[in-house]
Amino acid sequence: MTDTGSREIILTGINVSPGICIGKAYLVDIEGVDVVKKYFISEDDVQDEIKRFKSAVNKAKQQMLTIITNAPEELRDHTYILETHKTLLKDKMLYGRTIETIKNEKVNAEWALKKVVSDVKSMFKNMSDSYLKERATDIVYVSDRIMRNLVGAESEKIADIDKRVILVANDLSPAEASQINLERIKGFVTDRGGKTSHTSIIARTLEIPAVMGLGNATNIIKNDNLIIIDGTVGTVIIHPTEETLLEYGVRSAKYEELKAAITRDSYLQAETADGFQLKVMGNIELPEEVVSVIDYGGDGIGLYRTEFQYLSSPILPKEYELFDKYKDVVEVIAPKPVTIRTLDINGDKAFSNNPDYMEANPALGLRAIRYCLKNPDVFRTQLRAILRAAAFGNVRILIPMISSYEEVLETKRILDEVADALDKEGTLFNRNVELGIMIEVPSAVIIADILAGEVDFFSLGTNDLIQYSLAIDRGNRNVAHLYHSLHPAIIRMIKQLADVARNKGIKLFMCGEMASDPINLPILLGLGIDELSMNPQSIPAVKSMIRALKVEDARAFMKDVFKQNTASGVEELIRETYGSILFEKVYARRKAFGDRAQKNYYRKQKGQT
Repeated sequence: MTDTGSREIILTGINVSPGICIGKAYLVDIEGVDVVKKYFISEDDVQDEIKRFKSAVNKAKQQMLTIITNAPEELRDHTYILETHKTLLKDKMLYGRTIETIKNEKVNAEWALKKVVSDVKSMFKNMSDSYLKERATDIVYVSDRIMRNLVGAESEKIADIDKRVILVANDLSPAEASQINLERIKGFVTDRGGKTSHTSIIARTLEIPAVMGLGNATNIIKNDNLIIIDGTVGTVIIHPTEETLLEYGVRSAKYEELKAAITRDSYLQAETADGFQLKVMGNIELPEEVVSVIDYGGDGIGLYRTEFQYLSSPILPKEYELFDKYKDVVEVIAPKPVTIRTLDINGDKAFSNNPDYMEANPALGLRAIRYCLKNPDVFRTQLRAILRAAAFGNVRILIPMISSYEEVLETKRILDEVADALDKEGTLFNRNVELGIMIEVPSAVIIADILAGEVDFFSLGTNDLIQYSLAIDRGNRNVAHLYHSLHPAIIRMIKQLADVARNKGIKLFMCGEMASDPINLPILLGLGIDELSMNPQSIPAVKSMIRALKVEDARAFMKDVFKQNTASGVEELIRETYGSILFEKVYARRKAFGDRAQKNYYRKQKGQT
């Protein structure tokens, strides 16, 4: 029964894993060790302190092995996330620098570890790529496990919870989330975290409703409070009324019906009602995620981010290490294509012998292709691995952050050099691979007609393109609401690219977040995008939406879109024209989700699109 003495409260967070669940809250005390005292040690005690630190790391490693061994069947294809955390225990930025701090500053291990983690968090927070920002979170999760071992603190074991509840926590690490027993845990909410975190990947893999980034849920929700999670729109309802409970019970049943129908049809082609076929691909960060792309009906890999092998290794990865990973992905999904993006990272920050080096503005600094061209040996090693892997399937190479014609020419020159060297060595490889560039810098849009003559395809990286074009930092809460993928300037830029691609006879792909939201599909079809790529879990809903549309109608629709002067005007036009299809095919029938869900959805679009 609802506590009639308490008023209904609605919290809004980030919808990291769809679904609806209703149950009692269970607050878990798994926060990190906040209070760490600093004390100095003598030269004679340095080695003992280092041994104490190493012992805590080894204990953490054993704890991770136990968790990996006991991971539920649903996560067998995703234990690589936990393996990665085990690797991070010996990461140069964490392990090596903590030992150096103990030696150089003659301080206790706890304080040295805290100092190093603080530095690492500062290093990552200025990165523009949300995926790379989340890797700082992984470091924090791993360091917290070490810290608990150092101070002898125990955390609650989620695997031991024997109630049917909804977890409420300040944060959940992937290791903690992987202990979730689906027969006991209905869903979870956290104050921290986001859509690109490894914890959110685990939530989607488990298909458990989850809302993260709520900010203060643990201060508002109490143990045994009755709550509702709507992971589809990112809301949490505390003290729901009887009317709300009845409404969400119906929504939950309808959502499950819709999910089953969409998933059942995910292997059908994304073909519009008037016969146009659009390829819908998956984005992956690690080789093991290729399984998700296949499971959700993806037509291939539209974006294979390659940064993690570099970030998770204490030294630059060797050619054979890169080749092995690329080959695994290429072979598993063959003959479907794999688009391998070359290293996209602020290289000096990650790899420099001076780890304290900080760029004033890393988003505009030495990153991606700029780093690779400045460090051609690193670039050649990766290109060799890619060309070798291309002998085992269908590979495309994607170069990030191109801003000038010279960068494309220099990239092609190095690629030819690499191919010639492999040929002379008699190494098995394939030079006949398509070369594409990411369009994520405004200058690349302006000179697209020049660039098109040198490449086989464009791939729109809308996350950065929108950020750079509108001068908006999505991570800045003061201006994040101004970030709109439906901004008229962005739509016109995409049209310009589409016109150039069509006139020059090359393909135009999209791999940013804009591709994964079904509300954008009428515009993307109308503009003439040839291929979309997104997180694997979004594929079924996007394919379902595409099958409900007509290209002919979408092209005609664009005439009205270009008459709009604001993002909200474009959004309202989409709602008026395609709202019924959106809710029928993607967000569930209106009678399932009701007026409040519809309002929540469009409110969210205005703030985050």
